Amino acid sequence: MSTIWTEQLSVGANHITGSALRDLLKVAEETDMISFAGGFPAPECFPTEELTAAAERVLVEHSAVALQYGPTEGYRPLRSFLTQRMASLGVPVPLEQIIVTSGSQQALDIIGKLFIDPGALVIVEEPTYLGALQAWQPYSPRYITLALDKDGLDVEALARLLESGERPRFLYLVSSFQNPTGITLSLERRHALIKLAAQYRLPIVEDDPYGDLYYSGGRLPLVAALDAELAGELRQVMYLGTFSKLLAPGLRVGWLVAPAEVVDKLVYAKQGLDLQCGSLAQAIAYETCRDGLLERHMPGIRSIYHERRDVMLAALEEYMGTDVTWTHPEGGMFIWLTLPPHVDTTALLRTARAHKVAFVPGSAFFPNGGGANTLRLNFSHASPARIVEGVMRLKHALDEQPH
Repeated sequence: MSTIWTEQLSVGANHITGSALRDLLKVAEETDMISFAGGFPAPECFPTEELTAAAERVLVEHSAVALQYGPTEGYRPLRSFLTQRMASLGVPVPLEQIIVTSGSQQALDIIGKLFIDPGALVIVEEPTYLGALQAWQPYSPRYITLALDKDGLDVEALARLLESGERPRFLYLVSSFQNPTGITLSLERRHALIKLAAQYRLPIVEDDPYGDLYYSGGRLPLVAALDAELAGELRQVMYLGTFSKLLAPGLRVGWLVAPAEVVDKLVYAKQGLDLQCGSLAQAIAYETCRDGLLERHMPGIRSIYHERRDVMLAALEEYMGTDVTWTHPEGGMFIWLTLPPHVDTTALLRTARAHKVAFVPGSAFFPNGGGANTLRLNFSHASPARIVEGVMRLKHALDEQPH
């Protein structure tokens, strides 16, 4: 029924819909539900003692700053720390090119606000992160999707697209242990991508929430690092990072690294959203990290998630039939399943919830439709025993689907 306020909604507001993922997070609150839906870190991985001690130090020693308004760009000591972190990742940028955001999700919204007009072309992976799609819905972009294989984005298909004359506003990708598939863009393709981007002046948004969650070897060079190396400065790439997977998502502290010429516009756009991120959370994040906590803390997280990935892969191998396939991620939080073509995973979810197990249907990650027989599983949050039980429940639900 129309009301006074619904009659006043903007065109963009009418494109805003709920996220399948956020709706499913309510399911996780049911104690008997095994949820593979959200990208939740394991609570036992939170550095609770260190965060508690950091919060106490901040409130005792720096309360006048931590409880006050601060600059839109972010808490200066934290930004200084982030310059060191980015330099260690091969992206040497000055403090002025780093903006602290309310998680990387806010950065996605700011990027949409600045760079997407109705009908503007944006290139994304297929499938892609649904949070980005939700952030950009009000700006009504036109999406072109590029397929993924075991080595990540099809760079040759991107080259053909650019050769055809298409000029997108930007390419968006999750470069390592991609959400939702767990796939990582290979080193060879990273080099090919940044050379292609330089040739066609293609802006790239590199989202990197999971890069530190590798289970063997180490990090591949960031696409942003290859950009800085090739151009002598950050030119093609805008980089998004977050503490949500490193410390705790409840802090809502992320950061955006941008080429110098657009920093002011990004800051002005952020001012209109929230004036600044919470000073207290930023100060706690800095105080927690400044003495090398991340280097000490990350091996433990990797060990726990590595075990849980292996448990889920083994359970899938044991309980799923040969007509179901899945990715084998080398890190991150997610495994991507492809089911037989006749299975609709949205319908499967209804059955699965009756069996007290949840996942995210794959169609949510396809901006132009498709993916009806795919789904995403998270392995970082549930215990190994509940992972095995959850996969068994999922198999029972799958067996009940019509053929």
